[in-house]
Amino acid sequence: MTSPAAGFRLMGIVNVTPDSFSDGGRFLQAEAAIAHGLKLIADGAQIVDIGGESTRPGAEPVSAAEELRRVRPVIEGIAAVADRSAGTGAQISIDTSKASVAGAALEAGATLVNDVTALRGDPQMASVVAQSGAGCCLMHMLGEPRTMQKEPRYGDVVDEVKAFLLARLEFAVGEGIAEDRVLLDPGIGFGKTLAHNLELLRRLGELVELGRPVVIGTSRKSFLGRLAGAPESSQRLAGTLATNVLALERGASVFRVHDVAPAREALTVAAATLGERWTASSQATTRTT
Repeated sequence: MTSPAAGFRLMGIVNVTPDSFSDGGRFLQAEAAIAHGLKLIADGAQIVDIGGESTRPGAEPVSAAEELRRVRPVIEGIAAVADRSAGTGAQISIDTSKASVAGAALEAGATLVNDVTALRGDPQMASVVAQSGAGCCLMHMLGEPRTMQKEPRYGDVVDEVKAFLLARLEFAVGEGIAEDRVLLDPGIGFGKTLAHNLELLRRLGELVELGRPVVIGTSRKSFLGRLAGAPESSQRLAGTLATNVLALERGASVFRVHDVAPAREALTVAAATLGERWTASSQATTRTT
């Protein structure tokens, strides 16, 4: 079930990892991950984002070989079902910062590369994306996962994130990646304090001014737990939905979530309530295919 008329897209999360902060280990086996990805599509995800390496604060890196061993059968499994079920319209995204993993994932059926380093982690990544014709998501992150939450500091977090995303967008286009295939993600929770996250959400419209679809990934994150007194990630659905609705109103159009069905329902109602004002502003931003 999808909601193309609503003008937003849902990116469902498939963590094929033992250590992701919310659901690490639940979908480590390929069969479980494939079933979960297909359920997310049935619930309304237009994109399924498959990752084999955790990027939670303090996460340790894994080798390219291990990452690919985890994700490739999942991508192939979901792609095979999508091929047999014409009309699903679901896009497969690979969440990786390694060019070799991205290249193999694109061969297996992915068409979007979600790179938390914004093409900085591997010098070959931009070329892999450009030559494949795939889309990419460029995210802001201060430092790297093991250190990003150690006293992150900014002069003005929104100005600095906006300047970074503009620079990475220009770099991507300069490397041959079509501008209309680029998504931008401010990296909520990636090298940001609670105050930084709230300021980015409050002034999200300034990032929308860059002219590319803005991705919001607040799903189940710890700052929501601190705000609402919800220590367990499974208790943060209401906070996730609140931030998604507010971000929609401020111009975001792609939402990376664990819980696709309730997010679809909340955003569909919010988009209908906002009506023509939001529809006009959302259509002013070109989207990837």
